[in-house]
Amino acid sequence: MTDLSKLEADLGAQIEAAADVQALEALRVAALGKSGSISGLLKSLGSMSPDERREQGPLINGLRDRVSARLAERKAAVEAAELDARLAAERVDLSLPAPPRRKGGVHPTMQVLDEMIAIFAEMGFSLAEGPDIEDDFHNFTALNFPPKHPAREMHDTFWLPENEQGERKLLRTHTSPVQVRVMQKTNDKLPGWIASGQEPPIRIIVPGRTYRSDSDATHTPMFHQMEGLVIDKAIHMGHLKWTVDTFMSRFFETPAVETRFRPHHFPFTEPSAEMDVRCDRSGGEVKIGQGDDWLEVAGCGMVHPNILRNCGLDPDVWQGFAFGFGIDRLGTLKYGMPDLRDMFASDRRWLEHYGFSPFAMPNPATGLS
Repeated sequence: MTDLSKLEADLGAQIEAAADVQALEALRVAALGKSGSISGLLKSLGSMSPDERREQGPLINGLRDRVSARLAERKAAVEAAELDARLAAERVDLSLPAPPRRKGGVHPTMQVLDEMIAIFAEMGFSLAEGPDIEDDFHNFTALNFPPKHPAREMHDTFWLPENEQGERKLLRTHTSPVQVRVMQKTNDKLPGWIASGQEPPIRIIVPGRTYRSDSDATHTPMFHQMEGLVIDKAIHMGHLKWTVDTFMSRFFETPAVETRFRPHHFPFTEPSAEMDVRCDRSGGEVKIGQGDDWLEVAGCGMVHPNILRNCGLDPDVWQGFAFGFGIDRLGTLKYGMPDLRDMFASDRRWLEHYGFSPFAMPNPATGLS
């Protein structure tokens, strides 16, 4: 017969000597586990006579209860000691400044702009920029706008007051004036002459802010536009269609993008076209590459011969095409934003929802978004 007093004393000594919770758990399993020493005694009650069971049963059960209580008591003491040790070792200096928190993110417009630049850079386009405040020649005359064209009127264009020389500047209505500045050859007979003209062949994209007197769910007084220009020999509409089709497929990251070109009129291109993309408008959102609806996303065409002449280029030698995308509008299509005006509302909740991490730079090889 096992000496219960000796067993209790041995277990008590081991419990008091346990230095951590893991050691106490090992003792609990050794004593009270399925194959533990006290559990073995409880199992032996079944083989005893009724008189022995009546005598030994209360003793063994009492031993089990006392050992369980001592284990729980010792565990609480060890945990308290460990907590005290951690509190003493892991002190916090409240006089130190709080760790920095990341504030803000990349605005969707800037994210889309970076994505577009990355795609066109992969296609061999370089970047060109120009001033937001333009003169009439670069914004209208050089681009073949007639003197009485409606786009010159106050209801469509933001004109600035005349200066002392009687000249009127305006907020550019498109980024096409930069194309003129790039194409202009060094010719002091041209109005608005600059000395930074580029000799063909030319392959550029021109992103930037533009301004028009218009505001609704799909138009804003200030918006972002990206135009492209290619000038070379033997350029035709097939080159234009391949360029914009390839861009749309890369931008929406799917080969299922389907486009169509409709005849249109722009003063600066001939022939001119508007490009639509197939989409599905059901369910309160626009899904690109499926459905039976069409959505206009770009204007394009072959550069008008008059513009080439205005820039000092011979249209019998050089041809080219141009296209223009609304950066903000493409962003609303790709990322499911219902209203273009939210792009400029500075609503922090909207920005936190649609913003991008500054560490996720668009790259055609590793993913755009």
